[in-house]
Amino acid sequence: MSVDLNEQYDKIFRYCYFKVRNRTVAEDITQETFLRFLERQNKENDIVKEMHYLYTIAGNLCADEFRKKQTEELTDNIPDETDHEDDILTNVALGSAIKKLSDEDRELIILRYVNEVPVSVLSKLYGISRFAMSRRIRKILSFLKKEFSGEEGYHEKAVEESHSGII
Repeated sequence: MSVDLNEQYDKIFRYCYFKVRNRTVAEDITQETFLRFLERQNKENDIVKEMHYLYTIAGNLCADEFRKKQTEELTDNIPDETDHEDDILTNVALGSAIKKLSDEDRELIILRYVNEVPVSVLSKLYGISRFAMSRRIRKILSFLKKEFSGEEGYHEKAVEESHSGII
């Protein structure tokens, strides 16, 4: 089975952006990731774990970028659009609950629910079994539900939405 590179490009970009917090740098790292991936693919035709390899390359390049310079602090910017107040409050509450996670757990949730990376790929990426990865994800979601339900009344609906992929 071959990975659809067009489909993976946006996912790798989001992953890189999450890591470096800079759009231009994330675009550069994403391009470099695919260049390195394609170089290896031409040399070795038997790539069994392509998605794992893509995320490994991207993660290493992001780590290299982080070592080069300090990242800037992100601010909590609420869009200027005329969103519904409930949506804004839900997003802020969910964001504050996610910020309480460790960096690795936050990365795991983004990979799983934003980039829709399969549990099997995540388990190989983190070096644990699929079952251990599933338990870890359930534990993180349970923590988020607990933290999120403590926010002023925006708990049941928003947690259900987050489980359905609206994180």
